[in-house]
Amino acid sequence: MASATASAPAARRPALDWRIRFAGLSLIWGFSFLLIKVGTEGYAPFQVTFGRLLAGTAVLVAAMVMRRERLPRSARTWGHLTVAALLLNALPFSLFSYAELTIPSTLAGICNATSPLWGMVLSVVALSEDRPTRRRVAGLGVGFLGVLTVLGAWQGFSGLDLPGTGMALLASFCYPVGWIYVRRTLAGTGSSTLALTGSQLGLATAQLAAVTPLFTSAPTSFPLLPTLSVLALGALGTGLAVLLQYGLVQEVGPTTAQMVTYFIPVIATAAGVALLGEQLSWNTPVGALVVLVGAALTQSRPRRSAAATPVPPPAPGSPSIEPAGRDPRLPQP
Repeated sequence: MASATASAPAARRPALDWRIRFAGLSLIWGFSFLLIKVGTEGYAPFQVTFGRLLAGTAVLVAAMVMRRERLPRSARTWGHLTVAALLLNALPFSLFSYAELTIPSTLAGICNATSPLWGMVLSVVALSEDRPTRRRVAGLGVGFLGVLTVLGAWQGFSGLDLPGTGMALLASFCYPVGWIYVRRTLAGTGSSTLALTGSQLGLATAQLAAVTPLFTSAPTSFPLLPTLSVLALGALGTGLAVLLQYGLVQEVGPTTAQMVTYFIPVIATAAGVALLGEQLSWNTPVGALVVLVGAALTQSRPRRSAAATPVPPPAPGSPSIEPAGRDPRLPQP
């Protein structure tokens, strides 16, 4: 047995340490809210989303070609991917773009951090095996207390743009709805994760290509900074980030990989204040910290006993890759 193990080929290690890739993913997604804000200064929200999806799809298609990935063949799979594309890409990306017409990028980034809170509520309702614990229920209460702090509830939400904030929160709500749908419909399709995600982004791009002309006219100019922001948002924040994310999930597991969620609002807030000059009142960072604490508590799991049966690796393409069955796709800003 020892000699067989020794003769087995060594697993190929990534060129960059996972901590460097983790930091890169945190920065990319943290800066995404700033890029959305700059993009909407030159383009309509639907145009920002369409350009983002087009650039992101191009990156994933290139990766699929390099790895010789095959597209899903089942019509049923394509139907479910169409719904997933709407819930996880087209709708939340568009809502964030519209939201940032009237709210700061810092607030949008903090709203994005509420996804784990919505996810816990929905998982209890929709997933019978995902039972709440006292710690997770407490985390839910703490998290929503943080939301109220960010929004300044004691002031009657004075000075808050309610439609914009509501759209950002609705965008964050779309992610767990999409994760649950994917878990129920796309597990065990036989296609690789990259093929499923690339196909999903392609479908979302097609959805925006159909919707955008109905609500906006073709741009008459292409201002440099907004154009570069949209391209970076797509190529980096939607394309490269997905590749980094799945690489991290495979190497260090979903529990560690999803910790990136808690760095996103911190980076988004720092970027908005430092680079866009956005104003920050005391309740915003304090409330954001409370939200993150609550979100972390809702994601906590009971420790497994040493005698517990180890969980086998998932089938290729299965979105359920840990005991709790959570989809590895983190909330993309």
